Amino acid sequence: MKTYKKRLHRSQDNKVIAGVMGGIGVYFDIDPVMIRVAYIIITVFTGLLPGIISYVFMVLVIPKEIEIVSEKKESQREKL
Repeated sequence: MKTYKKRLHRSQDNKVIAGVMGGIGVYFDIDPVMIRVAYIIITVFTGLLPGIISYVFMVLVIPKEIEIVSEKKESQREKL
């Protein structure tokens, strides 16, 4: 039996800018709109710059969904 490891990725389906909030929503099984609203509220109340910097950081660190799928296919090919 295969075990599925839950991984955080940027969503290709639920994206507005880069798919970060959509990916976080899918990972935690929460509506991505709620994640976006919470992020906007936190960003406004803490100042815009920390929120923008953190979003850019997440875009750079969190891989795209397609990259994860291609990594799985490559690892399966290596097993054969």
